[in-house]
Amino acid sequence: MLLDIWAKRVEPDSVYYDITWTGVVGMPSNQQREIFEIVRDAATPAFGREGSVRGEKEAARLGSGPGDARVYRQQGWGKYFIHRTGHSITSDIHGNGANLDNLETKDDREILPNTCFSVEPGIYLPEFGVRSEINMMIRNGKGEVTDASRTSWC
Repeated sequence: MLLDIWAKRVEPDSVYYDITWTGVVGMPSNQQREIFEIVRDAATPAFGREGSVRGEKEAARLGSGPGDARVYRQQGWGKYFIHRTGHSITSDIHGNGANLDNLETKDDREILPNTCFSVEPGIYLPEFGVRSEINMMIRNGKGEVTDASRTSWC
């Protein structure tokens, strides 16, 4: 079961909170557990490192974590990595800021400090799919994961 949830407060200039949760009804198979772990790891890309975020935009698709797309391809999952990795979040659910990859449109803009964006890698097999989505913000050169208790960050 995949739940893609988005909402915002009913206040002027409120910013969306956009998350995706994946679960299974019953006991997960070994393959479902494996795919979940790969996607979970890809949802925590290099944005968390200290220092510049320049060039980190495509971290979950191209980048540095155990779940990045190079690892997907090496493990044979690359062709199932078909959903964009993330998007800008503003008072519109898909804001007009930088996207994390070029899957849907070419986007080589940098993520600007103090802007909110999603990181949402996924693997979609014919039998089932897994996606994880978190919301992040870049502050002081480091990525911060936002959550429902801190929606004012975005």
